Amino acid sequence: MNSFAILDVRSLTKSYRTGAGQLTVLRDISFTLEQGATCSILGPSGSGKTTLLGLAAGLDLPTSGSVILNGIALAEIGEDERARVRNEHVGFVFQNFQLIPTLTALENVTVPLELRGDGSAGTLALELLERVGLGERSDHYPMQLSGGEQQRVALARAFINRPKILFADEPTGNLDSETSEKVIEIMLELNRDAGTALVLVTHDPDVARTTERTIRLRNGEMVE
Repeated sequence: MNSFAILDVRSLTKSYRTGAGQLTVLRDISFTLEQGATCSILGPSGSGKTTLLGLAAGLDLPTSGSVILNGIALAEIGEDERARVRNEHVGFVFQNFQLIPTLTALENVTVPLELRGDGSAGTLALELLERVGLGERSDHYPMQLSGGEQQRVALARAFINRPKILFADEPTGNLDSETSEKVIEIMLELNRDAGTALVLVTHDPDVARTTERTIRLRNGEMVE
């Protein structure tokens, strides 16, 4: 299989106007990620990690530079089109799980496919819940699940639309170390099986070491 850059980030800079003048949060960031490759973005709080993730996923646009996701230049298409690209090609996992409290685990997992009108959602969701070890908890609501279980539901949801790339923003930030290890293990396993690329934002060097490469950020700049 020819390697294909699923994500190509070029000279990315993000600045905001503030009362005190221009604040540059990211400065001249460039990297590429091949299909199926895994990469951590490591840095202390305030180093620009989440900003970089948001730009790479097309949730926000850079001040200068470009992001090409699965061959699509994100700055050259409109907001609706970017949302469609995310829905078709991207999975997300967040620190605070972002499950819908009034839906069961199974219903939470099916949401992305149902938004696309895909009838196979239920069967696939149950398969994914089995994979993350929660097949028997499919009718439980988020408040009936532990933090680690909620994050595993969120993982199942992230993989249901068979994303080409998964963005995980501090996915273990709210979990104890033992639960964190388990969640990372499941995420990497799902990634490998699906051939999904992974961008993992973390402040934890141990978590960063689980991916093939690490991009270190300090004060909005890449450091070796």
